[in-house]
Amino acid sequence: MGARGIYVEVTISAPLDVVWSLTQDPEQHVRWDVRFSRIVPTEPTGTGATRFTYTRRLPLRTVAGDGVSIGDTSGREGSRTSALRFATSDPLSPIRSGRGYWRYVPAGDGVRFVTGYDYVPGWGRLLDRVARPALGWATAWSFDRLRIWAERDEPPERWPLRSVLWLWRPERPRAGRCRRAPARGRRRDDHLRDAPATLASLPAPRSAP
Repeated sequence: MGARGIYVEVTISAPLDVVWSLTQDPEQHVRWDVRFSRIVPTEPTGTGATRFTYTRRLPLRTVAGDGVSIGDTSGREGSRTSALRFATSDPLSPIRSGRGYWRYVPAGDGVRFVTGYDYVPGWGRLLDRVARPALGWATAWSFDRLRIWAERDEPPERWPLRSVLWLWRPERPRAGRCRRAPARGRRRDDHLRDAPATLASLPAPRSAP
């Protein structure tokens, strides 16, 4: 995979069921996650996982790919996980193929929402030195956008990507509110340290190289 995995963590003061719904429903997911424009489930795998397609609209092109994911609500002390693999053959995508997870951990009156993922660069390792930090930032910014939605019931559309320039609005989503490396760990080595066992059981996406 890449030279450095991506890790993002945010604590959301909202019920776990609310966070689970906003992240597991594809129609809700694309509203807060700037990395996607559309996610469409296609078919089950027969082992509990679900295949899906995804797109990201760019100014002159729509990048498309596919993936497979599986959720698990039976974790210890009420925790839940979601694991996925994803891939695209589009040459304009900075990601060729990857894998990752979401982890939902009850924390007092809220949820510690965590992701770790890594990928094979689509633009080569040199350009990935620019793309990878940008993807990490986009993930963290989206996580804080989700937090605002879950905590304050403010629709994510209220905070478009251009709101990063609204410096006079301190309540806007900010990537800096998220942890970007595991506690007592190193971002390079520990991006998949807390990945669920279900990640290893997922089949390859159809577009995987």
